[in-house]
Amino acid sequence: MDTPAASFLAAAQTAQVGAGIIAARSRGDLASADALLEGLDDRARAAGFLLLADLAVALLAAAEQRPVHEVAADLSLQIANWAPGTLADDL
Repeated sequence: MDTPAASFLAAAQTAQVGAGIIAARSRGDLASADALLEGLDDRARAAGFLLLADLAVALLAAAEQRPVHEVAADLSLQIANWAPGTLADDL
C-alpha cells in the first residue's frame, strides 16, 4: 500500500509531466504532448492533473487576490460555457 508521502510524490511527478504536456501543446508540439500523455496510467494521470490544477488555481487566486473557491467556481462556469451540451444552460 502506498504511503501518503509516496502518493504525493507520484502525483507531483505526474503534475510535472502534465506541465510538460501543457508546454508542448502551447508551442504546437503535439507529438511530444501525446508521447508524454501515453506514458501515464489513468490513476496517475488523475492524481497528477488534479494536483496541477490545484496549484494553477491557487496561483491564479493569489495573483488576483481572491479566494481559491471563487476562482475555481469562475473556472467551472467558463468550462460550462465553452463545452456544448453541458450544464451551462441550466446555470
